[in-house]
Amino acid sequence: MYSVDDIEKKGIGAFAEKSYLDYSMYVVLDRALPAVTDGLKPVQRRIVYSMSLLKLDASAKHKKSSRTVGYVLGSFHPHGELACYEAMVLMAQGFSYRYPLINGQGNWGSVDDPKSFAASRYTEAKLTAYASVLLSEVHAGTVEWKLNFDGTTEEPCSLPAKLPNVLLNGGMGIAVGMTTDIPPHNAREVGEACIHLLENPAADRDCVYEYVKGPDYPGGAECINSSSEIRAVYDTGQGAFTMRATYSVESGKQIVINALPYRVSPSRVLEQIAEQMHKKQLPMVTDLRDESDYETPIRIVIVLKSNRVDVDELMSHLFSVTDLEKSDKVMLNVIDLDRSPRVLSLYQILQQWITFRKQVVTNRTTARLKKVEARLHTLAGLLLIFDFIDEVIAIIRRSDEPKAALLQRFDLTESQVESILEIKLRQLAKIAEQALLDEQKRLLDEQALLEAILNKPGELERTMVREIKACLDTHGDDRRTEMISRERAVRFEAAPISRSVEDITVVLSKHGWVRAGKGHGFNADGLTFRTGDELGFLMHGRSNQEMVLVNTSGRCFSLMPTGLPNMRAQGEPITKYIEAKDTSIAVACLVQPGDQLMMMTALGNGFVTTGADCTTKNRGGKQLVTLTAGDRLLPIQRIAPEHTHLVMVTQVGRLCIVKLEELPNLKKGKGVRLCHIHSKDFLENHDACVFSCPIGEGDSLQLVSGRRQFTLKPATWSQYIVSRAKRGLFVPQGFRKVTRLNITSSSTPTAETKHAD
Repeated sequence: MYSVDDIEKKGIGAFAEKSYLDYSMYVVLDRALPAVTDGLKPVQRRIVYSMSLLKLDASAKHKKSSRTVGYVLGSFHPHGELACYEAMVLMAQGFSYRYPLINGQGNWGSVDDPKSFAASRYTEAKLTAYASVLLSEVHAGTVEWKLNFDGTTEEPCSLPAKLPNVLLNGGMGIAVGMTTDIPPHNAREVGEACIHLLENPAADRDCVYEYVKGPDYPGGAECINSSSEIRAVYDTGQGAFTMRATYSVESGKQIVINALPYRVSPSRVLEQIAEQMHKKQLPMVTDLRDESDYETPIRIVIVLKSNRVDVDELMSHLFSVTDLEKSDKVMLNVIDLDRSPRVLSLYQILQQWITFRKQVVTNRTTARLKKVEARLHTLAGLLLIFDFIDEVIAIIRRSDEPKAALLQRFDLTESQVESILEIKLRQLAKIAEQALLDEQKRLLDEQALLEAILNKPGELERTMVREIKACLDTHGDDRRTEMISRERAVRFEAAPISRSVEDITVVLSKHGWVRAGKGHGFNADGLTFRTGDELGFLMHGRSNQEMVLVNTSGRCFSLMPTGLPNMRAQGEPITKYIEAKDTSIAVACLVQPGDQLMMMTALGNGFVTTGADCTTKNRGGKQLVTLTAGDRLLPIQRIAPEHTHLVMVTQVGRLCIVKLEELPNLKKGKGVRLCHIHSKDFLENHDACVFSCPIGEGDSLQLVSGRRQFTLKPATWSQYIVSRAKRGLFVPQGFRKVTRLNITSSSTPTAETKHAD
């Protein structure tokens, strides 16, 4: 029985914090993230190692999967049977793994439904030849071992991978507070990059990109990112690759899609194209067929009305509205050599694997050298008896303690004497002596090679290079994914053929009710709203423009206004068209893909982006602007070709004008500091950037303060030009409380910006 004194008292907060931390570290280190050493999660490593213990190598016969799963659960992984089997299935799917570790027989799922695999009692499996890259040296003293969950046997902490499998097969996982998404890569490219780094220890990260061109997905398709975008992903260890399906034109009248982006379901693509046909968006398409089979896993046929259809325009539209083009998220988050989760760059992953592999080869060489030296020691004793054979036999025959007698008579060790006493009479023949001499010579040569690897500068690296080349000769193959930089796909501006482009007005209320009407004859005074609601945004544009909404969290959404309810009603909730946790819309506008847009915040941060980068076909939107605590967006400003500067006005009456060429062009992010606002003043609501507007060299600038106006001609406002991130200069007293900003140009109508209190 326990007494009250035996009970440790702990606050619920401290207890919950420690328990959650322990659980999260367990999930991160022992379940969700792959190791940089062998690229495997613990359950995957246990499955592969268990199959090697069961002798299920590439040359063996297939055995029931349930046998493997049962052995894994009973010996190393006391968790759910289905979860273990799913991990096994994933390593057998050629459309999921670039280099599968398991050769499956039976129903192991399909590219259309990866989870449609049969139960483990119906399928059979063995290891692939590639699995030997991970397993061939596991019992050669190469890696550390640990006890299994019940202490009855041992398992390897990692497998001695001969190639950086973490990059070759990639992986994905969700831990506590972090995720990993590592795309697969080509073995030959990655292996050659490792060889270059081994042969050139001083090489920097730039040299890696001469070998590793980008991801290499098992299903092929195209990666359409530019080389600079690819390098940015690899340098930071996070980002996204945009994948696009590949197609060909047959007989002039049918488009054949023969490869899809990674993890895209063919049936889903067929549904999306059929939906476009149902909406009469594709009048030039007469038929849609799925001709995929076992020999040709992906073959989607789009039959055209005539051979005069612009195939590139049609496919561009399909890329933009279907999963024929899809972004694959990248997060190179791994368990590093220090057993800590880290997001590494491509270069860092290669360097860490090389460090690991050096230790593996060193451990293997040291272990083998010890065995060679022990055998040479034994051989020296065995060869001695052939010189004193009669005396040795006489000592053994007449002595009660032959071991002690031999130790006293000859200069031998106990292990050598034990070997002599265990020798069989048939081994005393002359031919046996020659065999021992040959073995001794061979082992002496091997000893010299092993000592050179351990002691001779550069020999360890040369050994690793030879081993990597040998692996590439066996497992290296050609790239499947084409690396082609392409322009962003653009959907049809409107329903092709059947609709014309016309003026349109879109109204969005503060409570999120949206509607649209033809023409520009609508104004705020003539609009009615629900009780308690009022006008939020009134947008004039064209029907081929897309409406972009950015909420107060900086997440953007987009939709075509042509499908919105008309002005006679009071609209529909915007949540019918977008899925947003934060429905408070900060800014809204109508854009076209080629528009140059200025994103600016009250704290003075900003960047230039394009209309295409603000649009998304995802109802859940995408993150566009990263906002710090308390920051907010200013209205989006469209930058015309004739604009050269950006005008910014602060709450305290400072005028800050910077050159547009100093502004970065980004797809998303926080931007850079354009106008300096002290953080303390901003948080206390004493200062902020209240206006921003682009201006041309010949434009006039007018600041309105109540009923007073302060006009600046080009020669005057040029005095307020400062470098980026400066505070700007005060305007004259009496005009510092600016309520409106007007830009007057001879080439464009007057631009007006009002203060929004």
